Amino acid sequence: MKRWLVWLIPLAAVPVLALLAYGFRVNPRDVPSPLVGRPAPAFRLEAYDGPPVALEALRGKVVVVNFWASWCYPACYEEAPALERGWGAYRDRDVVVVGVDIQDKREAGRKFIKDFRLSFPNAPDPAGKVSIDYGVYGVPETFFIDRAGRIRAKHVGAVTDEVFRARVEPLVAEK
Repeated sequence: MKRWLVWLIPLAAVPVLALLAYGFRVNPRDVPSPLVGRPAPAFRLEAYDGPPVALEALRGKVVVVNFWASWCYPACYEEAPALERGWGAYRDRDVVVVGVDIQDKREAGRKFIKDFRLSFPNAPDPAGKVSIDYGVYGVPETFFIDRAGRIRAKHVGAVTDEVFRARVEPLVAEK
């Protein structure tokens, strides 16, 4: 075997290793969503309790769509109370919070909703279609949609009271 061929295999690995090293340095929260500024993908899901949840029926309201799962610990457990508080504080101002439970067992999703006393609409996404349409790659992820149905912001990670307020207030102010 020629001597240069012995070096070819290790040299071929160098670009792959460099790409991996770069990928591990990039924070996934910093990756912008191509959906921001575009119309939110429509969906209709059967809610755990109550009528079906259809995004189109919420046009004219500010909508906060939160993707979560009962197995998402600790982030989903940290944000659930903040989402409930935000829903309570803004529901009279035409803001709707919608929870979309992904990659979860139905019983576990129901228990999560009960344990956190979530009163906003929550629905399972059993086929994963909605999460795919929104480009969700992990939970929790939250999309803030304006009254015209455009995605205005995406938040990756647990939503806090401050994040909720900072994202919703400007949308509520737009009449």
